[in-house]
Amino acid sequence: MSTPYPFTALVGQDDLRLALLLNAVSPAVGGVLVRGEKGTAKSTAVRALSALLPEVDTVPGCRFSCPPDAPDPGCPDGPHEAGPGTARPARMVELPVGASEDRLVGALDIERALSEGVKAFEPGLLADAHRGILYVDEVNLLHDHLVDLLLDAAAMGASYVEREGVSVRHAARFLLVGTMNPEEGELRPQLLDRFGLTVEVAASREPDQRVEVVRRRLAYDDAPEAFAARWAADEAEVRERVVAARALLPEVRLGDGALRQIAATCAAFEVDGMRADIVMARTATALAAWAGREDVLAEDVRQAALLALPHRRRRNPFDAPGLDEDKLDETLEEFGDDDPGTGPEDDPDPDGGPDGGPDGGGGRPPQDPGPERPGDDGATRPPEAPEAQETTEAQDTTDPAESPESESPESPESPDERRPQPQRAGAPDQQPVRSGEPFRTKVLSVPGLGEGAAGRRSRARTEHGRTTGARRPRGVLTKLHLAATVQAAAPHQRARGRSGRGLVVRRDDLRQATREGREGNLVLFVVDASGSMAARQRMTAVKGAVLSLLLDAYQRRDKVGLVTFRGRTAEVALPPTSSVDAAAARLETLPTGGRTPLATGLLRAHEVLRIERLRDPARRPLVVVVTDGRATGGAEPLAQAGRAARLFAAEGHASVVVDCESGPVRLGLAGQLAGELGGSAVTLDELRADSIAGLVKDVQGGHGARGAQSNGARGAQSNGARGAQSARNAQSAQKTTTVKGRVA
Repeated sequence: MSTPYPFTALVGQDDLRLALLLNAVSPAVGGVLVRGEKGTAKSTAVRALSALLPEVDTVPGCRFSCPPDAPDPGCPDGPHEAGPGTARPARMVELPVGASEDRLVGALDIERALSEGVKAFEPGLLADAHRGILYVDEVNLLHDHLVDLLLDAAAMGASYVEREGVSVRHAARFLLVGTMNPEEGELRPQLLDRFGLTVEVAASREPDQRVEVVRRRLAYDDAPEAFAARWAADEAEVRERVVAARALLPEVRLGDGALRQIAATCAAFEVDGMRADIVMARTATALAAWAGREDVLAEDVRQAALLALPHRRRRNPFDAPGLDEDKLDETLEEFGDDDPGTGPEDDPDPDGGPDGGPDGGGGRPPQDPGPERPGDDGATRPPEAPEAQETTEAQDTTDPAESPESESPESPESPDERRPQPQRAGAPDQQPVRSGEPFRTKVLSVPGLGEGAAGRRSRARTEHGRTTGARRPRGVLTKLHLAATVQAAAPHQRARGRSGRGLVVRRDDLRQATREGREGNLVLFVVDASGSMAARQRMTAVKGAVLSLLLDAYQRRDKVGLVTFRGRTAEVALPPTSSVDAAAARLETLPTGGRTPLATGLLRAHEVLRIERLRDPARRPLVVVVTDGRATGGAEPLAQAGRAARLFAAEGHASVVVDCESGPVRLGLAGQLAGELGGSAVTLDELRADSIAGLVKDVQGGHGARGAQSNGARGAQSNGARGAQSARNAQSAQKTTTVKGRVA
């Protein structure tokens, strides 16, 4: 085993180190979620923490780490008799993102359970992590079914394995630590709330501190053991301090004044539920113990709020975690007068303790005075929002023919859609407009039965869900179909010499249950940002609609991508990713103006799907084209767009066109585009009325006769009221497909 990087050799990241040490002092705090950009020592810090934890006494030979003074009466290896224990180091168990359910909770030998009636159980990672650390790197990429198991174990402190009447239970209390890069997607709210504390980390911008990081890392890589020996004394000092703080913890007094401040703070920031209050109380108590005090002070409450509340204030996935520190100080001051024992005393800086550390009690782990300290204010700043980091899209120079007023004479716009002045050569694009308020959508799913990644959108064959049949197992049996197994074994009992009540089962008799659940899809947005879409009110509504579908994609565990087209080109504004909030940030900064290269946009989207199919062939795409259907630039732009659209239809990609055309006269070009795509079209009004995804349940990929017939009649009826273009719209609507609705 390689020598781990010393915890005390970490440079900066004071909040991260403090949060980990508080959990080492009081595991009841509930773990840590570390959010931040790549390359910020997240994993290094977590792996280094295990060396600071005190040793664990266990019952000799127990695979489930039962304590000798209070063994678990339901331990599968029990019952245990009282006696001396065996000391071992605390474990840090890593849960791989791609782990199976059996690897996490353990596995039963189904064949022996059926034939011999014995509980032959092989412990999983939850058993290994009992009384230690369970570490999940890239926790936001963990599959939903593993997240559910973690939630259950964290809530009950035990793991249950149930298989066709055979059950095993064992204790599973662990310190849950997760790291994640927000650019790769957010966590489900249920799992987010299970982490007691959260810390935002970012790389230092101080040159001296960055130099020290590189110097120490190179020294460690060259001679890990020698480097660790240099920090051994500091490591031992922090380890002793953790032990002392654990011993002091039961003596710490959490007064009524501090409790009132905690309750008032949680109420002021409108956090959901009572878990935040409990976590804050435990964190403030651990802070006092870490500082060597028996009383909880206001500075402990303040630091606890900064660690325990930011991730609990998120109302949707596009909200960045954070806390208004001015409001926090006002709340603490308002509710801190009743109990003089909880005030900040004479320290004007509530962040600093007696030793100037960030933990209110000299909380900085010992380390040599080095270049890491200049410029380090002891507080980790969250990374800048994606929109602050993105530069505005390069400005296109346009000629008068590219202005909205000079669009094709066959495409009249109503006066309220026109920009006040036409674009002139060299004139800048229209400034990006903010999106409208998001709304709740209904289900938008891909037809058929897929086999993609677990999610919540389209029907798929999965390891979890309702049982639909049985088959012979391929590899390790995970989900036994009991009835099918008995039916397979029953005809052979006499030949196998059965002489009792037990059923003689062999490997060939076992049957795996086939299940149907839901999968996540790739939702690729193709957004028209040309001059004809540039009317501010319309673009605000369009962005609000796309934002609503992005929110739906987050809830259904989809990957999303964003292609925009305007001027002369199409751009991949966001390659397919699980980070829905990154897509929302790109959408907010989307500029508009210029011609409408519809064919170019569709071809670029087709190329994105081709590349993504090579990377993730099991994930089925859903293409959402947001446009008014107009096309300008080049020879026969509408014909070119039709040919590009037919590429999607030929490959069977599910699609829906959001018709953004408005005004008293409408051409129905988006309906024609939907017909060429082999998908469905809905108007922007239907989208704004909370019915885009509500109108679409299954986006059919073909041109079925019944779909053409039903939509042709409905299209003719609705478009007939639109005036002179009714015949043309009815004809295009006959090419669209069946559209159904279902509430999400």
